[in-house]
Amino acid sequence: MRAPFSAIVGPDGFGVDGPLRTLAVIALKGGSGKTTVATHLALAAHLRGLKTLLVDIDPQASSHEVLSARQGPGPECVTSAGSKVMATQLAAVGLKTDLLIIDTPAGVVEDVSEAIVLADAAVMVVRPTLLDIAALARTLALVRRLRKPSTVVVNQAPVAREGVEAPVVKRALRALEYMRLPIAPVIVRARSVYQTAVETGRSAEEMPDQAAAREIAALWDYVDKALLQAALEEQAEVEA
Repeated sequence: MRAPFSAIVGPDGFGVDGPLRTLAVIALKGGSGKTTVATHLALAAHLRGLKTLLVDIDPQASSHEVLSARQGPGPECVTSAGSKVMATQLAAVGLKTDLLIIDTPAGVVEDVSEAIVLADAAVMVVRPTLLDIAALARTLALVRRLRKPSTVVVNQAPVAREGVEAPVVKRALRALEYMRLPIAPVIVRARSVYQTAVETGRSAEEMPDQAAAREIAALWDYVDKALLQAALEEQAEVEA
């Protein structure tokens, strides 16, 4: 039996001797900004001192390209295929990695399914558009069939004006609530700083735009807690 999580996790949910946590970042529809979310989560973990590996199984290898452009220390990133993710995960365990993030391909259901099976939790990325919400149904069906904890991150949303969301965002949130989906309380906005950051392998947290930095910090805090909750639930099942 593994040691209780209370004995191995730190205040942020991870510890040097703790188990590897695995997060799948998924969007079966292209153009959702999945790479931006995946790389920013990997960078957020790295900036908080976690040994992080991002495995990019998208044939476009955009995450690998982003992180390869980074000057200086950063999260490790490798390209792979869905059929090889388990081997990568086992290698990460041997290297005492804290966090493994799987950036999945759009439209390749087999590879996405493999990632979800291996993950502790899944982040589904969606833009606030009718086509994106409709396409989310396929992703949702996979996650629910495989019984994995998940959350939806609304990405590339217009910036709220004086605290009021744009109509397109209001409609998207209502649709997601109707689908009974867990929605991340942090909305990632359509900000040019994200594109500027990824071009140099950096996070918005390392850029002057404080609003974007706060978004990513809050998103990481939410995902970090979600991973810890998934770990605790898994441990409870093991001990039952």
